[in-house]
Amino acid sequence: MRPDGRQPDQLRPVVLERGFAKFAEGSCLIQMGDTHMMVTATVEDRVPPFLKNSGKGWVTAEYGMLPRSGRQRNQRDQQRPNGRSMEIQRLIGRSLRAVVDMEAMGERTITVDCDALRADGGTRTAAITGAYVALYDAMRWMQQQKMINRVLIAEPLAAISVGVYRGIEVLDLNYDEDSSAGTDMNVVMTESGKFVEVQGTAESAPFSAETLGRMLALAKKGILELIALQKEVLEL
Repeated sequence: MRPDGRQPDQLRPVVLERGFAKFAEGSCLIQMGDTHMMVTATVEDRVPPFLKNSGKGWVTAEYGMLPRSGRQRNQRDQQRPNGRSMEIQRLIGRSLRAVVDMEAMGERTITVDCDALRADGGTRTAAITGAYVALYDAMRWMQQQKMINRVLIAEPLAAISVGVYRGIEVLDLNYDEDSSAGTDMNVVMTESGKFVEVQGTAESAPFSAETLGRMLALAKKGILELIALQKEVLEL
């Protein structure tokens, strides 16, 4: 039995709230059990120096955890993100860019800010899932402002964690499971089943190809459920 009583293939309760941040071009508060992330998307008429005069746009991300979002107080990133935050925000940015037509954006940047209000495992995957909703609404705003003529997203995208907990493959690990899992994996996937990123590590014994296959099947099931919720909240 899992610590919270869920079945191995069951997500935590998920709530997506669009427009949580009043002044952002796009935003989403995502709650997955006791992990709560606030995600905002900001549109700016600028691009990084390497894209100047290219006509192309850019999508990037920043990630952080509020000091008591977790079980202990973490330090604020005063000058620059710590190594973990940098790794996660690069993952979020890569994931979003994989489904965006940046050639058609013009020289504009969309910055997606992901902040953990409450962290109980799976913050990076929840951030990506919420970021898709915020990004989509930012694109709608750009369309309304005549910056673009359509939403420049090829297909829906979401992310989830899977792992081996007490010898069983499980979906959407919370903190208690994650901290003692034999294997931990984060999967980013599109609606059509294409992988954007797979990050998997054996924390104790190595895992087999068969175990990997079962974990990826669990991840696909969870991601398709999340995408259905995204489409519902976006009224697609």
